[in-house]
Amino acid sequence: MTPATAPILMSEDQALSLVESTLKQSQSDGVFVSLSEGESSLSRFSENQITQNISRSRFNLTITSYFGKRSASASTSELDPEAIATTLRQSEELARIAPEDPEWVPLLEPQLYDRRIPAFDDATATVSPLRRGEMVKQVCEKAAQAGVESSGTLSVSATIRAIGNSLGVLASDRKTEAEFSVTAKIGKGSSWTSRTGFALDRLPIAQMTEQAIARSVASQSPRKIQPGVYPVIFDAAAFADLLPWLIWNLDARAADEGRSFMSHTDAAGKSAGNRVGETMFSPLVQVQRNPAHPLLQSGTFFEDGLSNTPLDIITNGIPQTLSYSRYWAQQQGKQPTGMMYPIAMTGSEASIADLIAQTQQGILVSRAWYVRYINPRTLEVTGMTRDGTFWIENGEIAYPIENLRFNQSLPAMLREVDALTTVQRFGGSVVPGVRVKAFNFTSTTDSI
Repeated sequence: MTPATAPILMSEDQALSLVESTLKQSQSDGVFVSLSEGESSLSRFSENQITQNISRSRFNLTITSYFGKRSASASTSELDPEAIATTLRQSEELARIAPEDPEWVPLLEPQLYDRRIPAFDDATATVSPLRRGEMVKQVCEKAAQAGVESSGTLSVSATIRAIGNSLGVLASDRKTEAEFSVTAKIGKGSSWTSRTGFALDRLPIAQMTEQAIARSVASQSPRKIQPGVYPVIFDAAAFADLLPWLIWNLDARAADEGRSFMSHTDAAGKSAGNRVGETMFSPLVQVQRNPAHPLLQSGTFFEDGLSNTPLDIITNGIPQTLSYSRYWAQQQGKQPTGMMYPIAMTGSEASIADLIAQTQQGILVSRAWYVRYINPRTLEVTGMTRDGTFWIENGEIAYPIENLRFNQSLPAMLREVDALTTVQRFGGSVVPGVRVKAFNFTSTTDSI
């Protein structure tokens, strides 16, 4: 039986019809319309009890009107025709008086989109607050039985989006997403893990809870080690907070203007091209933009209308391309790529336990926390370990260690990758756990 709280999203036909009717009302030289509607639900828990169980609905229609090289946008969260007409007129009025855009590009011509259908799981879209509460209750009971305090979130969403412009671009899709994260704490020890899937039943909630509990118990009475350069095994959840920093910085304009780790400079320090095609990382590093990946099955187009198709980003440690915006592609005589998203890195059949067993000495990092730039030009970042950091000795976890701050060049880190695990999904990224031969820790921290 479908619960009374089941989301009621408009159909793709209804979304496209609304976009088309808005386009027909336009009096500008050109117009772009973007629609999104979503239902999301969140269950939050803390100290082994549920603290929040909410749902919300969102609708947004954004209209961008163009007059020559002038443009402006206006948005509405109301569905009625009068509100939409008013929003359209507002965008046109603003566009007429807007300054000319020095980086103007013409409206996008019609695109070819993949014919695959993004994942939409009805059971996830219609899961009731009661069912979510029951799932959280099981997590809390398991933690309480182990004498551990648990906290975290369980969220689900169902979304439809549609776009169109006055040159004939028209597309729509819909998707579902579920995410679970849990932190387990006991004394001064803690552990955390998180996972994302396109369906709620894709999340191994019981297994994740058991892992968090076990690691929090094992992280009691950490020992201090000296900062320095060590071999490190990153859990997939930790690596997922590092790899995207590098991929998002593969920007063609920044590289061509000498502002990126992908820049070449001449003897005078001036920009001299980019490093696409050079061997920069370990040959184990294979990264694609792959919306069709089995764990993702995401949309076929980007917000600006460009097609989201598979794209080789790094192959055998060699960057294959950079991200070209429509403007910079026009300036450089290239094809625009769209964003480097979603990220999918190739893994192996090995587990974290396998990598630990193959490691003589090193550090296991469960989480990379508060990662921030030190130097965007070299892509050196800083951050801290958190929620379970362990010393590895003779192929086994020997004891917990105090958390450490790191200052690390991410390109240098990827050069040192020498082993991978199976892949998991975190947000819009699919990544493995990795072992790197050398990683730079600069100090200890008081974080747990």
